[in-house]
Amino acid sequence: MKKILVSALLVGGISLYAAAQKIPDQPQKSEMTRGDVKIIEATENIRYLSQKMAKEYLFWYTYPNNAKIKKSLFDTLKKLGKNLQVIAAVTKDADTNNILEFLAYSKEEILTLLKKKPTSERAVLMLDYSETLLEGADSIGRTYAYRFSPEEEMLVASKNVKYLLERITKYYMALYKGFNSENNKKNLDDSIQSLMQYMAKINGYRYPAKIADIRAKVDLVWYKDKEILRNGGEYFIPNLLFDSVLFMEEKMDILALYHSKNL
Repeated sequence: MKKILVSALLVGGISLYAAAQKIPDQPQKSEMTRGDVKIIEATENIRYLSQKMAKEYLFWYTYPNNAKIKKSLFDTLKKLGKNLQVIAAVTKDADTNNILEFLAYSKEEILTLLKKKPTSERAVLMLDYSETLLEGADSIGRTYAYRFSPEEEMLVASKNVKYLLERITKYYMALYKGFNSENNKKNLDDSIQSLMQYMAKINGYRYPAKIADIRAKVDLVWYKDKEILRNGGEYFIPNLLFDSVLFMEEKMDILALYHSKNL
């Protein structure tokens, strides 16, 4: 069963919110089935894709003639749909199926948005849908919660860094495009703090020299990006920020692979 779990983590990661923490008043599974692993993997993919999609939409709203980002949006939505189908094919839980119906409806509404010209009003809707998808995925994930070993938690941490990088970039774009609600500002600050906690956990791990060097590169890039994100509106450099986020996510995949081999 451990090999199944490792495979899921490598492909999609598992949410520390939904899978690694103890859920109050809800007994955790003593062991996982292959179906459980597929569902956990899919919920984590949905969490990541929900944030990525909103980020991409705001980028498209900023650069409406960018055909590449528009294509990426449809590709991301397609991946979202496949993960919803995975859960639907496996689960027998009534509450999970009810949530899936609502998420499937949200997916269709997003498809309608993508077929139209990006506007401020539609960008707000996309932000709302991204949170709906996130909440739904977290709710499903809690049903299949499982306590990880310390090494598995490190693998989870590296995966959650990727999710938070997408979430942070989403709110960076939202704020600079004029969606300056207190809730958006708080979500950006909270996401930065969460990422810093995961990075502290990763920095506290004793890696071999080669992997430690990769971690150091991520630290350096994140330090620079953090200053930009917290600089009170002086800079709007989405292309550069997107490139650095992609760099960090690729390095996190290397760390995830290292931890998977230690399980």
